[in-house]
Amino acid sequence: MIFIDPPFWPAHGTVFSHLVSDTSLAELHAFAAAAGIPDRAFDRDHYDVPERRYGQLVADGAVEVSGKELVRILVASGLRVRSRHRNTKVRTALQYRWDTLMESTGNLAGAGLREELLARWSEPHRHYHGATHLLAVLEALDLLAGDPRGAPLSVVLAAWFHDAVYDGVPGVDEEASAALAQTALAGFLPPAEVAEVARLVRLTATHEPAPGDGAGAQLCDADLSVLGGEPEAYARYVAAVRLDYAHVPDAAFGAGRAAVVGRLLALDPLFRTETGRELWAAAARRNLTRELDSWHAPGQD
Repeated sequence: MIFIDPPFWPAHGTVFSHLVSDTSLAELHAFAAAAGIPDRAFDRDHYDVPERRYGQLVADGAVEVSGKELVRILVASGLRVRSRHRNTKVRTALQYRWDTLMESTGNLAGAGLREELLARWSEPHRHYHGATHLLAVLEALDLLAGDPRGAPLSVVLAAWFHDAVYDGVPGVDEEASAALAQTALAGFLPPAEVAEVARLVRLTATHEPAPGDGAGAQLCDADLSVLGGEPEAYARYVAAVRLDYAHVPDAAFGAGRAAVVGRLLALDPLFRTETGRELWAAAARRNLTRELDSWHAPGQD
């Protein structure tokens, strides 16, 4: 069911309501699309809708509830995104991580490069492949490092650059991101280390590091850690990926996504580090298998 709270939140010369589902993001996106609400109004677990749309959305079937009740419904649904994963919180966390990294390595590259990267990760066309994903990868690297000093510098920098260029073209985006790393880090790091960062970025196109490639295993496992989330978190991930590829027709997206999921399931092992396997492997295979079955279900051709 779809719920809406009263117009109250001020912005852009008007006040806004929040539109949520108590069932799934798929239901929420379908309702919004039918009502003509643009994708840019979606904010991770709700749509922001201006006051002028309120009456029509109620007429379309959105149930009126108080702001407090709407929050309760969203929490109970399991779809609510925690505040630290929202854009302003994410940006603050990423700024802190970059500055701490630079301080620990002799301030190799300062605020200018940090702001360029944050601007790229915050581009409006990104939904899954945005700043929240970057923070999640960095947090996953913390878990995988097995060292109080954290992951090696080349791995952390590769995480910062691995989707820095994102136009929704697999393979091309990773190559462009690697080229950006080579250009941006030249003069800050020795050439061999710059080349290592670029090599690691390119690995995220296939997530198939060679045996013994510990750095590649850490980065690829961190990038895939989203696959091992709880079912609700995995559903948010899939919905956000669909928005990233909003320009692709449904049939083509379904075929392409099924191929991607099938390729991931074929990776053996899916996670290359021992910690990654312990933390995410079992849940990832359940999530991926369930999603692949859904694409092969009747009506999902």
